[in-house]
Amino acid sequence: MQREILLQLSPKDAANTAAITEQVATALGISKEKVIGFYLLKKSIDARRKDILINLKIKVFIDEPFQALEQQHFLFPDVGKSEKRVVVIGAGPAGLFAALELIQQGIKPIVLERGKNVRDRRRDLAILNKEGLLNENSNYCFGEGGAGTYSDGKLYTRSTKRGNVERVLQMLVFFGADPAILYTAHPHIGTNKLPGIIQNMRQQIIDAGGEVHFNMQVTDLELKDNQIKKVVCASGEKFDGDQVILATGHSAKDIFHLLESKKILIEPKPFALGVRIEHPQALIDSIQYHCAISKERDPFLPPAAYQLVDQVNSRGVFSFCMCPGGIIATASTAQKELVVNGWSPSKRNNPYANSGMVAQVSMADAMKHTNQKLATNLLLHDFQESVERKAYEAGGGLFVAPAQRMTDFIQNKTSTSLPNNSYLRGVQSVNMKEVLPDFITKALQGAFISFGKKMKGYYTEEAILIAPESRTSSPVRIPRDETTLKHPQITNLYPCGEGAGYAGGIISAAMDGQKVANHLSYF
Repeated sequence: MQREILLQLSPKDAANTAAITEQVATALGISKEKVIGFYLLKKSIDARRKDILINLKIKVFIDEPFQALEQQHFLFPDVGKSEKRVVVIGAGPAGLFAALELIQQGIKPIVLERGKNVRDRRRDLAILNKEGLLNENSNYCFGEGGAGTYSDGKLYTRSTKRGNVERVLQMLVFFGADPAILYTAHPHIGTNKLPGIIQNMRQQIIDAGGEVHFNMQVTDLELKDNQIKKVVCASGEKFDGDQVILATGHSAKDIFHLLESKKILIEPKPFALGVRIEHPQALIDSIQYHCAISKERDPFLPPAAYQLVDQVNSRGVFSFCMCPGGIIATASTAQKELVVNGWSPSKRNNPYANSGMVAQVSMADAMKHTNQKLATNLLLHDFQESVERKAYEAGGGLFVAPAQRMTDFIQNKTSTSLPNNSYLRGVQSVNMKEVLPDFITKALQGAFISFGKKMKGYYTEEAILIAPESRTSSPVRIPRDETTLKHPQITNLYPCGEGAGYAGGIISAAMDGQKVANHLSYF
């Protein structure tokens, strides 16, 4: 007999197979010898009380042979000689998952990536972190795997209606991810492990007869009769396919300018802007796990995370991409423009916890702040860029970042000293009102006071703000018909993923890539 049961166990017992077996037997009123085996279906932490519990949903085998949960297997036919060819611009989650889905439909993908492969990309990141020298096509945002590869690998999404989350997770496991992502409430792979998974995906595309081309920055589109006939790269090479999937990510500003110059319809999209806030991880552990800061957390508990949201004068403020045991990194894609983001290794074992803390920015906000009376397609894009330039100047160059103690930020004064932090390029004490628009500053100040009440100890002089966190999502949307997923003007163009405004993270981008590829299977 097979049963599904729910258990609440201590962190120590939840990590012990024998203890789980005993608790299963007790819950079912049977001897533990009758429990032949089990596997986890769901696992989450309940930290609402002082005595923290682990919630487990378990599939139990009673008096019958145990059958381990089989990992899903995916078949990829040879498409090398397929007459159906699709150009996929961008090798981030949307582009890679679209390419793999196309192969399963018998269609040959031709993937064009402006950046380098993950191995070569890592060298450029090392130079950026050590010397402040940026390669505009190979950085934390551009290159094989996209922004997600070296930006933590969190796999949580609320966008479950956009596609099959389980299928995406199963495919990641197929390519090398830890099977624990299938049952963990907030799954996470880690920046140190994602590159290997991405390489496996690329190799599968090539083995199936698809193509993957690096250092292929798209600079032009040859159009005829409202169709893309050729995709032109900076190298001079041209690629053609029956259809084109545009999955370039939220930071490919040149693509937005290219579409605008070609009079291909794009539109402004609200985004969010703010800072990275960093606390000692031990402090966040003490708040979330109800223990003294001087006492180490339970070794059977992971570094604590948090999620915060508030409304300040009708403006939403929320935490974004929270990284326990993480590092703040330079996520810039252009010279003299500063962007910061966060990531964590798989063990999340660094001494700091960081999170984006951002407030909503609307078209009306940007128009009022810039005194513009005409709403243009690139207004929010230009507004975002102006903040990034101002931040670079405030830091003093070479991607040194403007920073301020949390308490000084609330009091509108420049910090005389700054806490130790994880940002490798170094920080410069700056009053954030010199960098961020006034409406963002006021929203964050109100939210931090509120968050300090929700999480006792969160509002502290030990916390540092580093600016700007400005790439939470694309400031531009590339419209598409939600029935056909085609661009309303260019009949063989399929906007896809974060850069087109239809996703917000690895999972939602991957699902959107699959969704678009499945529509293309009918051409």
